[in-house]
Amino acid sequence: MPTSSPASVLIVDDDPRNRKLIETLLRVDGFEVKSADSGAAALAAVAAELPDLILLDLMMPDMDGFEVVRRLKADPAANRVPIVMVTALDDSASRARLAAAGVERVLVKPVDRWQLKALMAELLGLE
Repeated sequence: MPTSSPASVLIVDDDPRNRKLIETLLRVDGFEVKSADSGAAALAAVAAELPDLILLDLMMPDMDGFEVVRRLKADPAANRVPIVMVTALDDSASRARLAAAGVERVLVKPVDRWQLKALMAELLGLE
């Protein structure tokens, strides 16, 4: 009986503790996880292998999450990959700007395991 491969997720965050926490939560649930510590590293990772979903930190040095989203949405190969912005910003202006940029969902830090799990299931069509 064929088995489907696990969904792949790219985690992008300049804080190694945040990356490790989310990596651990996702691996426990059976996801294939890769991570990047900057916007430039994220773009390189996506160019090398397209993930099924991207969890992207908004506030990063050099290239913030808005710029990463802008570049990904301009890339015909990557523009359909769902992007979830992971951020401490939770005001209506930030949410409106994120939605206009093409971000599918916002996950507020600190990340809640059950909220993350439900969001992943919804965006990836999992049960």
